[in-house]
Amino acid sequence: MRKYLLIVLLIIFGVYVAYNFSNSVTPYVGVKEAKASSKNVQVKGLLDKKALAPHTEGKDFVFSLLDEETGETMPVKYHGLKPDQFDEAYHIVAIGKWENDAFNANKLLIKCPSKYESQKPKEHL
Repeated sequence: MRKYLLIVLLIIFGVYVAYNFSNSVTPYVGVKEAKASSKNVQVKGLLDKKALAPHTEGKDFVFSLLDEETGETMPVKYHGLKPDQFDEAYHIVAIGKWENDAFNANKLLIKCPSKYESQKPKEHL
């Protein structure tokens, strides 16, 4: 009887862990998919300097993100201060969801070119 109870508890625990893990995963999507999704997603792109100059609106840092593949842009409202290395960013990953005609990001990942890139040995072809 104890073995049966232990197996049932392990199954319930496994289902609980799988459910919570699936809810915490945020997939990478493009700008078009981000605008259509009601869940948290990750959008990778470039800073679009032509559409909207980065600025602060109240407590939000606002900028425009450009999808490299499609050329689509979207305004991003990051709920926080401008990240330190934002101006040197090569790619930006915004994590959040589309609401009220803007992508509301609660987290930004700034991908800067490595200072070690120029030090890598060149490959011989």
